[in-house]
Amino acid sequence: MSGALKIVMAQLNLLVGDIDGNTDKVIDSCHKAIEQHQADVIAFPELTLTSYPPEDLLLRPSIQLRISKALDRIINADLDIYCVIGYPANEDDRLYNALAVIYRGEVLGTYYKQYLPNYQVFDERRYFTPGKDPCLIKIRGKKVAFTICEDLWESGPVAQASKAGARLLVNINASPFHIGKQQERKTLLLRRSEEGNFPIVYVNLVGGQDELVFDGGSMAIDAGSGSSVETPLFSEGLFSLELNYTNKFHIAQEIAPDPMLIEAQIYQALVLGVRDYVNKNHFKGVVVGLSGGIDSALTLAVAVDALSNGRVQAVMLPFEYTSQLSLDCAARQAETLGVGYRIIPINEIYHAFMQALTEEFADTKEDVSEQNIQARARGVILMAISNKKGHLVLTTGNKSEIAVGYSTLYGDMAGGFDVLKDVSKTLVYRLARYKNQQAAGSDFTPIPVEVIERPPSAELAKDQLDQDSLPDYAVLDQILELYVEQDRSAEAIIAEGFQEEEVKHVLHLVDLNEYKRRQSPPGVRLTRRGFGRDRRYPITNAWPQGD
Repeated sequence: MSGALKIVMAQLNLLVGDIDGNTDKVIDSCHKAIEQHQADVIAFPELTLTSYPPEDLLLRPSIQLRISKALDRIINADLDIYCVIGYPANEDDRLYNALAVIYRGEVLGTYYKQYLPNYQVFDERRYFTPGKDPCLIKIRGKKVAFTICEDLWESGPVAQASKAGARLLVNINASPFHIGKQQERKTLLLRRSEEGNFPIVYVNLVGGQDELVFDGGSMAIDAGSGSSVETPLFSEGLFSLELNYTNKFHIAQEIAPDPMLIEAQIYQALVLGVRDYVNKNHFKGVVVGLSGGIDSALTLAVAVDALSNGRVQAVMLPFEYTSQLSLDCAARQAETLGVGYRIIPINEIYHAFMQALTEEFADTKEDVSEQNIQARARGVILMAISNKKGHLVLTTGNKSEIAVGYSTLYGDMAGGFDVLKDVSKTLVYRLARYKNQQAAGSDFTPIPVEVIERPPSAELAKDQLDQDSLPDYAVLDQILELYVEQDRSAEAIIAEGFQEEEVKHVLHLVDLNEYKRRQSPPGVRLTRRGFGRDRRYPITNAWPQGD
C-alpha cells in the first residue's frame, strides 16, 4: 500500500549472556521480516544482544569486544530493513543502555536511555550512565523517534521527541510481568500518545529469566485515531502491523489476542517461568515431592504444562502421619497427568536420625525439631534423585508460608526453584480451580477435587492442621498483602479492622523469618513485592513494630 510503513514487532525469547545466539536470532528474524512480511522496520527488545537483565555480566572486561563483534555481524549482513536493536554501549569509558538503528550496513543513529530505573527489580544505575539527546531518523520520508523502556514512564523523552517533529515513536522494552501490568502499560501508552500527538509502537521481551518473567504484550496505540494493536501475552513471535499516512498515522492491521483472565495470566507466567528456568539451565527434567496437598498438586500441574509429563517425576515420601487420603490423591494425580511416580517411605530414615540423636535429645520434650527431621529426610531424598538424574527439584512452598516461616530450612525448602514463591495460599486455590475449569468437559481432572476441598495440613504431626498455628489463610493473606506488598505499619493494618494480637503475631513471624527467605530458592515473581529482588530487609536489625 502506497505511503504505508510496515513494522514488525520482534517479541523474542532471548537468553541472557548468549550474545552469539541472540545475534543469530536477530539476523534470522530480519530475514523473516523481509521475506514473510515485506517489512520496512523491525524493532527488537531492550538490550537485545545481552538480553535482560545482564546484571554483573556488564562488568566483564570482554563484554564490549563481544558486543562489537555482534554489531559488526549485523552491519555486515547488509539487511534491507531498518533494524532497531538494543545493546550496552561503551563511550568514553561510560556504559549506556543503548539502541542503534541499522540499515543496509550503516548505523543511522544511536540512542541512549535517559531514565534508568532503580526500584523494585531494577538496578540500572549500578551499571549505566543516562543519556540526554533524542534520536530521530527519517524512514520513508517521516521522522521516527526512538526511546527505551523507562523513558516512556517519564514525560520528558516524549515531549522531546514531539518537539523535534517526530511522527512516530518506537519504544523497546524489557518490562517484566506482575499482576495487572499489561493494563498499566496500555493506560500509559494512551496518555503518552496523546501528549506526543503521535502513535507509539511498544516492543517487549518475552520469556523467563531466573525469577523474572517477561510477558511480551507488545502493542501499538494511536490516541488520535483510537486505533490499537496488541500481541499475545507469553508468546514469542514476529508480529506485523501497518501504519498508513494521512495527516498522521493510522493503524491498519489488527492483531487480536484472546483476552486472558487474571488467573490465566498468572498460570501462564508460572508455566513460562518454569519452562525457561529448566531449559535454559539445561536440566533434563524436574522432580516434585507430591504430598497429596494442594501446593504440590498445583506445582505438578504447572510442571507438566511447562515441560510435558515425560520430563516430570513425582515422589510421594510418606510417614506415619501421612493420611490415606494423601496417598490416594497423590497416586491419582500422578496417574492422571501421566508422570513417573514412586513411593519412598521415610519411616526408617527418620528413626535412624532419631537413633543418632538419642543423647542430644535426652531429657527434652518432643517439639517442632522432630517434625523438621521428617521434612529434612524428604529433602535429602529429593536432592539425591536430583543429583543422580540431573532433575531439578521444584519446591512447593507458597508465599503465605514463606512469609511467616511455615517451612523447613533444608527440608521442604531444599530445591532449585520454587514455583509458588510469589503465590499466596488463597491464590493457590484460585489457580487450582482455574486449572480444573480449563479441563471441564474432558475425561480427567488435573487436580483431584479432594485436594482442593480438604483442610490444609503439613501432616508432620497427628491430626495437624495449618490453622492450628496460623490465622485462617483468608485473613492471613490480607494482612500479608498490607505488610509485605504495601509496607503498611502494624497500626495501619489494625486500623483496617484486623485483631491487634493477630496482626502483631503475623508481623513478628514475617520479620523473624527473613533469614529463612534469604536461603530459599528463586521462584517466579508475580507481584510488585516478591521476596528476593523486590523486598530486601536486613536479617540482623532491631526495627520495632509501630507506625
